[in-house]
Amino acid sequence: MRALPSVARYAELLGVAEAVLHGESDLVASAANLTALLWEHLPDLNWVGVYWVGGTPHLARLADAKAPDGLPRELVLGPFQGKVACVRIQFERGVCGAAARSGETQRIADVHTFPGHIACDVASRAELVVPIRNTQGVVIGVLDLDSPVEGRFDEIDQAGVEALARLLTPVPSS
Repeated sequence: MRALPSVARYAELLGVAEAVLHGESDLVASAANLTALLWEHLPDLNWVGVYWVGGTPHLARLADAKAPDGLPRELVLGPFQGKVACVRIQFERGVCGAAARSGETQRIADVHTFPGHIACDVASRAELVVPIRNTQGVVIGVLDLDSPVEGRFDEIDQAGVEALARLLTPVPSS
């Protein structure tokens, strides 16, 4: 992908991701390809990956969940690109936990100022974490991007990554 202004870069990346993920019902496979696309095409990242609520054994149940009641309050590592990562994150901890708990995107310019930040990679300075939802709006995971550059993510990055995360919305089994 050629160097483009941010809005155009995300529009092109969204088109590529839609083509790659089209018709794929396996969320793990889709997440693996999406994280690889982000890693390959976005500059200044040192980690990108997905954490699933409760881990992959719960994905089928998560796809149909109508409410978060009874779902695990823990994120478990899914497909990623970058250095070895934290495997489990409680909803009460870190930027990923805050996104899962609140259901809101977390865009942090300097992670060292974020209370309870989990330093999986000490080189990380900025983080963007976007909730992944099922068709009922229940958070089933998060898409996490880390950068060694303080202030790396802006509103355009947030909107672009939120659009990409929506591609991971599972199709209900019923």
